[in-house]
Amino acid sequence: MIHRCITLFAQLPLGTPNPDDNEPLDFSDPFNIVVFIILPIVAVILYMVWRKNRRK
Repeated sequence: MIHRCITLFAQLPLGTPNPDDNEPLDFSDPFNIVVFIILPIVAVILYMVWRKNRRK
């Protein structure tokens, strides 16, 4: 009985994104390179500069 309840609650509703439907990143697309590599690096650098200026 408990196993059936857990199974019912563990199902995803129809129309919601499923983690199994994701595709791997395609780094031949320039948009993916900018969003997933360049922007995080720039954000970390800007944060470090901001903290350094804030301490002065």
